[in-house]
Amino acid sequence: MPASPSRSAAFDILRAVEQKDAYASELLHSERYSRLSPVDHRLATEIVMGVLRWRSVLDGEIAAHSSYNLAKLDAEMLIALRMGIYQLRFLERIPASAAVNESVELIKRARKRSAAPFANAVLRKIQKGQRVEAGIPDCKTVAELARASAHPAWLVERWAQVFGFDAAQAICQYDQRVPETAIHVADDSSATELAAEGIELAPGRLLARAKIVKSGDITKTREFLAGRVAIQDEASQLIGLLVGKGERILDCCAAPGGKTRVLAERNPRATILALELHPHRARLLKKMAPHENVEVVTADAVQFSSDHAFDRILVDAPCSGTGTLGRNPEIKWRLETPDLQDLQSRQLAILRAAMKHLASGGKLVYSTCSLEKEENAAVVEQVLSAEPGFRLVECKSELERLKDEGEFIWHDSASLLDGPYLRTIPGVHPCDGFFAAVLTRS
Repeated sequence: MPASPSRSAAFDILRAVEQKDAYASELLHSERYSRLSPVDHRLATEIVMGVLRWRSVLDGEIAAHSSYNLAKLDAEMLIALRMGIYQLRFLERIPASAAVNESVELIKRARKRSAAPFANAVLRKIQKGQRVEAGIPDCKTVAELARASAHPAWLVERWAQVFGFDAAQAICQYDQRVPETAIHVADDSSATELAAEGIELAPGRLLARAKIVKSGDITKTREFLAGRVAIQDEASQLIGLLVGKGERILDCCAAPGGKTRVLAERNPRATILALELHPHRARLLKKMAPHENVEVVTADAVQFSSDHAFDRILVDAPCSGTGTLGRNPEIKWRLETPDLQDLQSRQLAILRAAMKHLASGGKLVYSTCSLEKEENAAVVEQVLSAEPGFRLVECKSELERLKDEGEFIWHDSASLLDGPYLRTIPGVHPCDGFFAAVLTRS
């Protein structure tokens, strides 16, 4: 009997993540998998994200119940076993027989029939064990926390050193939960329309124009499909608001376009130039920010030239994404320490290039969704040391401005500050992890 559509889709997505460095969330929302029924899509999403979040814990189960070294198992075998174990250990409503049998069928589907008896035997052993809660127990050491929360120890060690052990534990707990869905709502009429379509919304925690989706599928609503509301984490929305208001705005590295959208809605009379290096992401950007005052240009921000200066610039730089592991758990299994230096080199080049386009008295926001100092303060400090015509603007004053404008509503703005910088910490704050620095030109 063939595997179900949900598990077949989950297997194919996990294989693409493993072998092609694809991103699970992008595949799950791609046109190919949109044809799944709502029930199948929910199960596929649960399995894919669950396997990626708990991969090292699942691999520990395989190692404990198999005589083979994990390194000797091919990708298809590992994926099918991880899927089966995740269902057996974490999903109460899935019958054990379905978890085992369908995982074995997936191995056969991948043309690994000779390995099917081995997989069946391993899963039958694990089937006898207890289901587990997806939470993380209180831990005393970094090693315990990394093991219990399915995070690489080197990442947890870094966070404990920079933010403290309690914050590191909060980050890990946040990463292992399904994150809330936040949306950016331009006006009250959209919220009213969503309510009429059965979407239950709660107020945003950081921002007045943000809403939290408590129930209902926002992606099936008329407001979403017409582009009048967009899914966007509150910290990401806050970065767009920090840019403020201008007449000529440059948005570097703009895709997927959430921040571009915020800029366009807050600056309807401004000319906004949105740069994106990759053509396929530029097309996505046009869909996310279809506003008439936004011009999308496929270009490398480092090589971009213009005859005009800009009074507002956003540099939302490519980064490791360690502040978004709750949404992109595959990152933690790919990232290695040397990658941070490679990313920093790219970030420095983009920021230096963007600064050349800033008008006198203008404002530039440099941001990432990374928790790592190499990509954040270290980049800004290195650039400023060589550019005497620029200085930092305290993010404290920028948050006060947004509060006066009625945009920013978080009760403890001081907790979002790290010296002159903005810093949100997943689990400590109700959002993903973002960094921002505001620069101005004398």
